Amino acid sequence: MTDLILISQQLGLLLAKHAWSVTTAESCTGGAIASAITDVAGSSAWFEQGCVTYSNSAKQTLLGVDANILKTHGAVSQPVVEAMALGMADNARAEVGLASSGIAGPGGAVAGKPVGTVWLAWCIMDKVYSECYLFEGGRLAVRQQATKQSLLRAIELIKKNTV
Repeated sequence: MTDLILISQQLGLLLAKHAWSVTTAESCTGGAIASAITDVAGSSAWFEQGCVTYSNSAKQTLLGVDANILKTHGAVSQPVVEAMALGMADNARAEVGLASSGIAGPGGAVAGKPVGTVWLAWCIMDKVYSECYLFEGGRLAVRQQATKQSLLRAIELIKKNTV
């Protein structure tokens, strides 16, 4: 059994304990977070839905991310990933929303945002948290690390918000 399945099982047990559901809004991870979650048998009891919003227009139309935020900060930014997590949680009426936006490479780097830069956000009962990471390795490695970190931090934040 892989680490991601074990972590997803832990997430599922925690969500089930509180009768909560989770949803995902993904860009650079391309659905990998939702895939890891749904690899767990019975995840339909606590996984609501997932959305891969690779383009800026998809972020706007499907998640309600403001065009001005995208223009001002760029897709790989704290305000955008936070808006993604909150927008998806609101749309799905889920207690937990996970979001990712980043530069998995090998191209796409811009000034101040090298390949491996990934913003992750978590919306837990309408409280939004976000963190920026600089993951190493190729495209697949960056996406795998982002997926794992999203799930691990979700568990920590749910525990923090349910004590």
